[in-house]
Amino acid sequence: MYFQGQSTLKFLWRNWKKIAVYLFLLLNVVFWGSNLWVEWQTYARLYDEIDTIPAKKVALLLGTSKRLSDGRINLYFQYRIEAAVALYQAGKIRHIIASGDNRLKSYNEPIAMQKALIERGIPKEAITLDYAGFRTLDSIVRVKEIFSQNDIIIVSQAFHNERALFISDFYGIQAIGFNAQDVLAREWQLKMQLREYFACFKAVLDLYILRTQPRFLGEKVEISL
Repeated sequence: MYFQGQSTLKFLWRNWKKIAVYLFLLLNVVFWGSNLWVEWQTYARLYDEIDTIPAKKVALLLGTSKRLSDGRINLYFQYRIEAAVALYQAGKIRHIIASGDNRLKSYNEPIAMQKALIERGIPKEAITLDYAGFRTLDSIVRVKEIFSQNDIIIVSQAFHNERALFISDFYGIQAIGFNAQDVLAREWQLKMQLREYFACFKAVLDLYILRTQPRFLGEKVEISL
């Protein structure tokens, strides 16, 4: 056994470069495959135009920070708000669930979304806040388990909607996505594309391997439509 262990170590030491290359290639295949799976499964249910998207009662608006670290407005936030408002004004939805992170008193995505929606003419009674949308998975599961909604329009940018629909499929939620305008700045696109590349792999891992659950569920909330 001792000599077998020594020979294994020698083999690994002599071939570590080859092993590293094979592992790198394997990881790339896994990551690429995860992204391809998510995109292939969901692309047909993404909509860019108000006129073509089917009407549903409820939209799930996925949160993000209102401002960047330098104080500038976060265009991802602004465009998602505008997309949700457009759906409501066109009569495509009757209610908006604004789901986001509120883990700190100084950081409240749902309230920020509510204020922005009201400023643009959405009635307060047409908005429900989900304070425990810490991640996309949490927001999706809670829309079904807490808010009893199983047929929704998800509002975010296209790259995010793909992953949200993928998670919705896993939990048996009938969802379509309305794509908010994307941010064209190259530095933002590269950052978000790289982030989403890993996020898609993480979604597959969470759903099919780790069986990750939401951080918090709680009591059911009734939505009046």
